[in-house]
Amino acid sequence: MEQKWPQQLWIVRHGQSAGNVARDTAEAEKQLLISIAERDVDVPLSTLGEQQAQALGDWFLTLPPEQQPTVVLYSPYVRARETAQAVLGKLDKSSLVSVVADERLREKEFGILDRLTVHGIASKYPELHEQRQHVGKFYFRPPGGESWCDVILRLRSVLDTVTREYRGERVLIVGHQVIVNCLRYLLERCDEQAILAIDKAADVPNCGVTSYAFNPALGKHGKLQLDLCNFVAPLEQSGTPVTAQPDMPAAPKA
Repeated sequence: MEQKWPQQLWIVRHGQSAGNVARDTAEAEKQLLISIAERDVDVPLSTLGEQQAQALGDWFLTLPPEQQPTVVLYSPYVRARETAQAVLGKLDKSSLVSVVADERLREKEFGILDRLTVHGIASKYPELHEQRQHVGKFYFRPPGGESWCDVILRLRSVLDTVTREYRGERVLIVGHQVIVNCLRYLLERCDEQAILAIDKAADVPNCGVTSYAFNPALGKHGKLQLDLCNFVAPLEQSGTPVTAQPDMPAAPKA
């Protein structure tokens, strides 16, 4: 039977963004609103984020040609696109099978809570804040926004595309913190408790690499096996600072 999965799958969070920096400032100063003018989709990388993306691209370049990505899928949000482009700039274009901006990899929709700090949510929408605490981030859906379950639903479709169109390829996905964790939920067959424990343990580092290698010995026809988790050596080796700010707005850790 033909192999169902890619030979290698890397899932990467974008580099540090201007939104990450603005969120940290707003939370530290106990402001209600994160001060950033752009739509979330338009928030670019910070200067440090650009350096992180370049370091990531340099790391992929150090891999032998037969181990480098042949498919690059990325969120259309500017910070993810800029990160993907930094990697693409280092790769041999002739070996690429597909490069696609996929809206299903976009950031989780925050709805009416967009740009609000945790303090801002509690102040402006106390009932929603209480509901958010009670229900938990996996199932809580703000008005006009998404829960983690909603994100997971669209990511199931992404994996359907990957197994249909890119079997045997080496696929790089560039997205957001929630995208990384929700793909881990699917690929590692987690439940709510398991994925929230992963989320609670540590934020996904900017330009951190989580990867899976195809193991033909697993299951009946082979499966993807986790081989790197939040790997930041590409940044450390280049002397680039590692950051792990949550995407906005951040939920308190359960």
